[in-house]
Formats: sequence, structure tokens, C-alpha cells
Amino acid sequence: VQDASISLQKQTRSRLVIVETGQKSAKKKERPSFNKTQAKERKEIPAASQNHAKILVETRSFNKDGKNNSPASNKKEETNKSMAPGNEEKEKAKASVSDVQQVTHPAPLATTPKRLKAADFKSEPRWEFDDIYLLDNSTPPSVSTIAAKSDWLRDIFLPNITVFMDRSHFSDSEWKRMDHFAPPFGFMELNFSCEHGHILFARNSSQTSKCITCAVVGNGGILNNSRMGKEIDSHDYVFRVSGAVIKGYEKDVGTRTSFYGFTAYSLMTSIMILGNRGFKKIPAGKEIKYLHFLEGARDYEWLKALLLNINVRKGFLDYYGPRPRDKFDNFNLDQYFVIHPDFLRYTKNRFLKSKTLEKPYWRIYRPTTGAFLLLTALHLCDQVSAYGYITEGYQKYSDHYYDKEWKRLIFYTNHDFNLERNVWKRLHDANIMKLYQRT
Repeated sequence: VQDASISLQKQTRSRLVIVETGQKSAKKKERPSFNKTQAKERKEIPAASQNHAKILVETRSFNKDGKNNSPASNKKEETNKSMAPGNEEKEKAKASVSDVQQVTHPAPLATTPKRLKAADFKSEPRWEFDDIYLLDNSTPPSVSTIAAKSDWLRDIFLPNITVFMDRSHFSDSEWKRMDHFAPPFGFMELNFSCEHGHILFARNSSQTSKCITCAVVGNGGILNNSRMGKEIDSHDYVFRVSGAVIKGYEKDVGTRTSFYGFTAYSLMTSIMILGNRGFKKIPAGKEIKYLHFLEGARDYEWLKALLLNINVRKGFLDYYGPRPRDKFDNFNLDQYFVIHPDFLRYTKNRFLKSKTLEKPYWRIYRPTTGAFLLLTALHLCDQVSAYGYITEGYQKYSDHYYDKEWKRLIFYTNHDFNLERNVWKRLHDANIMKLYQRT
């Protein structure tokens, strides 16, 4: 288990480096890798976004004779064709003058491109590059072999999808590309710049040959009196999420924590609400890795305060505690990982694409934090078992396993629990993961 721990730590290592405002990042631009399913002829970015970035391709139009078909050249050809024969002499007379006196046009004033806003769209916007993602060179988990044999997953599962952020993801072109997607799937409307950033990420990866088993523990009421604790702890790694109460529920949920996933809001509210249950600080330990899913602007502000060890800006979760670092015991930068927005968009586009995205209130939808965590584990581990996730017959159980009184699971509009339930069952039936279910 210790060897497996070292291997996976190397595989997923992604150090964060604090950079003062105003310090410029490296100018080197890196082009993204593309998966085979997107290896079609790349087209120009839609007209709606041409003013924002030339990101993926630059196209030029030529006719069959090899002549430039740009608007300027077309206009010149049209002018020549419309010239009447009787005007040829007049044109010759003007030749000496026109050779010297060129018609000039004032250069357009430099303008700052208008940034996209979610309010500009009545449903989730679609781009030519919407389903193109960054890939890496790490060894894919063995679950990808099973996925390749599945009619459903063969064309949607990307074993080499980039999971963690690193320095190359803050190049000019990458920033402009991600600016087309609303958080947590991109950088739209975020007050952040790759040139004057606060946080950059160093890049490091490794490979491992050991078969890694992972238990992903949700907080569903199905785990109450389940007696699954021992089985959960038997895995190489144990993933937990948000309000992961352990004290008093060891027989049901186990005791070990290897990875703890959260958003800034889910972490802070869990501590406030569940503090009287013993959840006063997040899981701590030298072996624990923290997985931060950046939900929006408040997460970036909260993360900046955490890394700089300062008070968070007023209005950005300061109500739950002014200093994020206080929620950690012996905070260590090497244990902190930020999930790439590209990966979150990939999970939304290919696994959890809700009909809500077609509604005027599309902006509020995102998969649950638990869903993000489970799909992250599926791209890091060889064998995954999920516990405490929504299943058929969920109505029989309370919302959480630690509820003192029975509470109905409420289906809020910002999530699609029915979709998630169907996807977990489908992944289970395809032997991609094992889903704990009770009859």
C-alpha cells in the first residue's frame, strides 16, 4: 500500500506556486493536445467569439486558382469587372497618378475585445471547440480497457484527459479558450489574468504499474447501518467529500481518508453546520491530498487567501470564517490539488449533460461535488467502488447517513440527481465501477 501511495502521489503531483500580482508568467505558448474523436477538420471559431480569441486554428480562403479570397481582394475584383470598356482610356490616363497616389484608410483604433457574459445567452452557448480538451501523457488507468469495449463509453471516455491544473494552462491562448465557458467549466467573467495572476502551477507527472483500488465515499443515507466501513478501508485509497463525518459512524463509512474533495462553499458550510458532530476541521494527515473543485469567483478568491495565508476578501465566504488557512491543520502546499476546468467540462459534456442546460436558467446547473469526485477517481484509479451515492430506491433513506432525524432528499434545480443516478447505475452495469446498492 505504501508503494502504491508513493506512485499515485507522483502521478497526480501538482504543486502550486504563489506569484505576486504584477509578475508576468512565462511567455511560452503551448498548444493543446486533441483526442482522436476531435481529429476532424478544425473549423474557425464561431463569429460570436472571433473578437475574443484566435485559439485553435487560423484559416485562410483561396479560390481554385490560388488567389486570395479575402473580402478586400474580392472587392477589388468586383471593381475591375464592373469597369466599362469605354472607361479604359480614362483609366490609362490616371495610371501615372494612381501609381503614386494610393488610396489609404486610417488604421482602426485598438480596442479591448468585449468579454463574454453568461447573461448574453438564453441557454448554454455551444462552440466549435466545446468538446475539445487538453490531454496528457500519463499512463491511463486499466478501467480504460473496459471502457474501450463498451458501446456506450468507447467514444466518450478519455483515459488521458488532463485532471489537474499546471503552469502551461495559463498561456494567452488557453486563457482565451477557457474564457468561453462559464465556471466551474472555464474562466468566463472571472477577474483573473494569465499575465498578472496570483497563482501558477508547476507541472509534474509520473507513471505507475500497480493496480490501484479506490473507494469513493459519498454522504448518502444509504450508508447508515450499512456496516461497509471495513470494506471501504480495505482499498488502497479512500476518497471523501464535503461533510465527511466519521466519528460515530466508523462501522458504516470507515476511518481512512486519502483524498478529500470540496468546493470552498461546501467545505465552509459543512464545518459550520456539522461542527457539533465533530466536523470542526477538514480531514487532516500527512498522507491526505486535497482536491479543490473551483466552482466560481468565490473559489478563486478563497483559494488566493488560503495560499497567501490572509483574510478572504469581504463578500467571498468571509461570513463562514475570515481566514481559510484556519480550517487546515499544518497546511502543506504539496498536498493541495486543483481540478482543471477542462476536466469538469468534460464530465458535464460527456457524462452529465442535463436538460437544464437548454433552459434560460442554464447558468445555475453543475454536477454535484460528489459526482465530480467520483468521475475524478475513475480517471485516476484502476478499480473504483462507490459508496453513499444515489441509487434506485433512494426514497427509503435519509438525505445523509449522519442525519439524526430522517430527511427527504430534495432535488434542487442546480443539480440533476436523476441523471446522476442513471449514470452511476450504467457505469456499474458496464463493470466500469462497483456501485454499493441495497435492496
